[in-house]
Amino acid sequence: MLYSLYIKNFALIQELTVEFSPQLTIITGETGAGKSILVGALSLVLGERASSDLVRSGTNKAVIEAVLNHVDTEKIDTLLSAANIEPVPELIIRRELSSSGQSRCFINDTPCTAALLKQVGELLIDLHGQHEHQLLLRADTHETLLDEYGGTNPEVNAYRVSRSKLQNLQQQLNQLKKEAAEIRNKKEILDFQLNELSALDLKSDEEESNETEITLLENAETLFTLSTALNDLLYNSEHSVYSSISTALHTLEKLAGIDKRFAMHLEETRTAKNIVDELARFSRSYSADIDFNPVRLDSLRERQLLLQRMAKKYGRSLPELIALCNELESRVALEENLEEEVERMEQNITSQKTELSLHAAELSSKRQVAARRLELVIQGHLALLGIPNATFIVSMSREAVSDGDICMEGKSFAALPNGCDRIEFLISANPGEKPKPLVKVASGGEISRVMLAMKSALAESAKLPILIFDEIDTGISGRVAEAVGKSLKSLSRLHQIIAITHLPQIAAMADLHLQVQKSVQDERTVTEVTILDHESRLQAIAQLISGNNISSSSLHHAAELVAGAAN
Repeated sequence: MLYSLYIKNFALIQELTVEFSPQLTIITGETGAGKSILVGALSLVLGERASSDLVRSGTNKAVIEAVLNHVDTEKIDTLLSAANIEPVPELIIRRELSSSGQSRCFINDTPCTAALLKQVGELLIDLHGQHEHQLLLRADTHETLLDEYGGTNPEVNAYRVSRSKLQNLQQQLNQLKKEAAEIRNKKEILDFQLNELSALDLKSDEEESNETEITLLENAETLFTLSTALNDLLYNSEHSVYSSISTALHTLEKLAGIDKRFAMHLEETRTAKNIVDELARFSRSYSADIDFNPVRLDSLRERQLLLQRMAKKYGRSLPELIALCNELESRVALEENLEEEVERMEQNITSQKTELSLHAAELSSKRQVAARRLELVIQGHLALLGIPNATFIVSMSREAVSDGDICMEGKSFAALPNGCDRIEFLISANPGEKPKPLVKVASGGEISRVMLAMKSALAESAKLPILIFDEIDTGISGRVAEAVGKSLKSLSRLHQIIAITHLPQIAAMADLHLQVQKSVQDERTVTEVTILDHESRLQAIAQLISGNNISSSSLHHAAELVAGAAN
């Protein structure tokens, strides 16, 4: 519930704190006293757009802070946790607005965005300003209201999931057909490119290996001369390294036989002899294997030139040419397998359409049941609210199309975002008149009562714990006003209600009565809010009855209204 609202330097308000009843709080006051300023302040702290014009003249900053307790909705906890704000039972939301137009927002003293404030506020408070009930005139809100009343949101969600799957399959099929069409249009080019690249028989490391072999073939004579010379130096010449190291080893063995200190060098000398012998044999074998092959060299050079031309032609490196070849093979294979793939996709789409149609039929059936119940409930509430002969109709229609995604009762219908039904509320306030859309027939007073009837019907299923009505009494008076007051009173047993009114019949229903007054202090206009006790409350209600000239009869009437409300 909304426990308190603190306002400082906002419009005509210098500083005040307002506490609210957990049930029905009524706010009254003369026109222009600043009643709607309270609603404006609350809208601001709930994340609505701010303007520096709202900062009280002569001050630097406006502050609005709302304290809400017993806040335990799972969605709010999720939002706060995502913003690194610890969820607690008591929620403190604050908005600061500077005279320069800058705005700062806080939840539980943690900075946050106005968007987050708005998200949290929308889960807690249903605020109906003087013109907010005009939302009822928009047919696109009627579907949501019916689903809330009928409890069909699980069916709506199942339908949405199924529709999303169908749309994904359709997109995949369209993309598949698009790609295949592009392949068909470019088939000659693709075939030529694929044949050209396939004929090259490309290998990923070919360029490097070719360069290595070209280098060897180009230098074959030099390699032969050098390797032969190395073999002569190591082994074949008269004073070869191998011969010299063998003589040295023989001498070292004799020395070691006399002086053991030479023995430690014997193994190293033997190893050196083996190394020389191995190197001599390698150079001998290497020179024998050298390939003097000018034909092979020319072939490799031509291959390298061909690879370079292909790389330049396609603007790709050798690895990229190999990837392109694989891609072309896949695209050509796609075209070849298109008919089979399209048939498979179309079968999946047909199955998904069947599933979607089942979800749509189940949702539509439950909506129809809920619609009939809602019609009776709304008509009953409207009768209590002074429209006894009202006819309220929940119109449900479907858009028949030649190739729709939903098939029901042998007909094809469009798959709308939330089902196959178009829902609109129709009303006739007078006998004999055909029900028409609310926007065409309802007066301001009737719309206010339809909205209150709707809220009363949705009271048990509504998730918003706090309802705020700014001048719901538009266009009504007398007995109807009393009925509206009783309806608010009844609604406040399920929700916290805060209502601004000019009518004594509604004011008399209050569990807490606040009066807004405007005065001049230090040559400045100031708006103040006072909690009325029993006597001052009777005075305020009497003033609503007879104006500023309060009479004994108006006081008596006020007392009767309050006593009647208590009963």
